[in-house]
Amino acid sequence: MQSQTPQSPRSKRATRGSPGLEAAIKPGTVARMLADLSDAEVLHEALVRPRDAHVAYPGIREIHRPGWSQRITPAFARGGFNSVDLAVLADADADAVIDATIAEYDALGIRFRWTVGPDSRPHDLGERLLRRGLRRHEVAVMAAPLAAITIRGTQPLAGLTVERVDLANVDRYAHTVATGWDADPVPLAAYERAVLTGRDDRHPAFLARLGGVPVGAANCALFDRSAYLMGAVVLPTFRGRGVYRALIAARLQVIAAHGLRLVTTQALRTSSAPILARLGFVTVAEIASYAR
Repeated sequence: MQSQTPQSPRSKRATRGSPGLEAAIKPGTVARMLADLSDAEVLHEALVRPRDAHVAYPGIREIHRPGWSQRITPAFARGGFNSVDLAVLADADADAVIDATIAEYDALGIRFRWTVGPDSRPHDLGERLLRRGLRRHEVAVMAAPLAAITIRGTQPLAGLTVERVDLANVDRYAHTVATGWDADPVPLAAYERAVLTGRDDRHPAFLARLGGVPVGAANCALFDRSAYLMGAVVLPTFRGRGVYRALIAARLQVIAAHGLRLVTTQALRTSSAPILARLGFVTVAEIASYAR
């Protein structure tokens, strides 16, 4: 992403050369996943490319320089589009940068997350964030060839449908996502409406209903060489009943229609990651998300 103006998912990033990526590949997990992509390229698609997974939208302030990628969006005070996605800091400077970053979000009253991965520095960055009260969540960086993904498991509920989000149902979609993630639906609906009116077909979103009632939602980003699954949420009452798998299946159909063969995602290890592993995804790296 470039300063001030978010880039489309086709853009190239300076973060391509981030340190430590090759060493981060879990041995034996990627190995020739696709014949035309190396292990390092698969990891790049799963770890680095998702930093591009949004479209241009007024109010998202982008701060990018070598070794640093950050978003600040005051309209999303309860979460979303507020994150430090990459931080490569000198050991002597790290504490000051961390404190200044936290202070800026706090002054705006914004909830945010800080991702620490194999290309983050210093190596004890996560421990420094924990000492400042941020909460750690373990995340699996996962990938799979589209052809290797098998949707199986819990039989979907009768009456369960998944529909593409458009201007007619975008408010329902935003309300469902906001309910699941404890976020504000108003800015989310405005963002999704901008995506739809901008005729962007590379960020499809989906709404799951049971008997006409919204029960889950998800979206994805379609890049040049891969598709990134993100934003899935199933309302608590309906979890464990096939809604999550149905949302995956709907996105895979669109991914296949665009001719993409590699699917990636970043999943919480305690919730969605085990489901995805059973469907054919493998963990190619591990990162941590620190929330405040």
